[in-house]
Amino acid sequence: MKKVLIMAANGQISRLVEERVLTEPEFSDVELTLFLRDKKRLAALEDNDRVTLIEGSLNNYADVKQAILGQDLVFVGVVDHTSDNHQTKYVIEAMKETGVKRGVFTNILGIYDEVLGELGRWNKEMVAPGLESAKNSDKLLARSGLDYTTLRLPWLNDREVAYEITHKDETYLGISGSRKSIADVVLRIIADPKFLVNDSVGIAAPKTEGSDHPVY
Repeated sequence: MKKVLIMAANGQISRLVEERVLTEPEFSDVELTLFLRDKKRLAALEDNDRVTLIEGSLNNYADVKQAILGQDLVFVGVVDHTSDNHQTKYVIEAMKETGVKRGVFTNILGIYDEVLGELGRWNKEMVAPGLESAKNSDKLLARSGLDYTTLRLPWLNDREVAYEITHKDETYLGISGSRKSIADVVLRIIADPKFLVNDSVGIAAPKTEGSDHPVY
């Protein structure tokens, strides 16, 4: 069985990943460890023999290390906006100490000034409070020695799966995308851990290219 840890497991994208892993035949060989502050929020899954619920905080290194031990892949479904990036640092350190190599981390669009024009200016203004910590999180991963993927998320909506992927040195295409699309990328990585390895990727719906505002 492939062991996958989802941290911030009650988030909307995380729950979409969990639902598909537990219902689609392609992922029948995957066991989930779901890490969250209050496991009662996922009580509906506690009797599933492919699910382990763990209470803990990304702000506590002991909790993080305990959850990561024995996993094959770690998905962090929350953006690290801590002032010292201790959440990213804790996950990296715990992965190294436990010998877990594959990690997938969420982040925000705009950390490379890859969103151009007036839209880029507006986006930078909107994400300014968390921009430096988001940049630093990605830098920490890039030099961590782990097999990492950073997912630079668009402005999110609840539409169906439709997305285009851009890479670190490419202009971000689009402005909005669905949570289902982000979950789909995570699932593609679970199915093939070499997919997007050691990359920081932008994800957005192609139809939102050229829009001057998020598409909800």
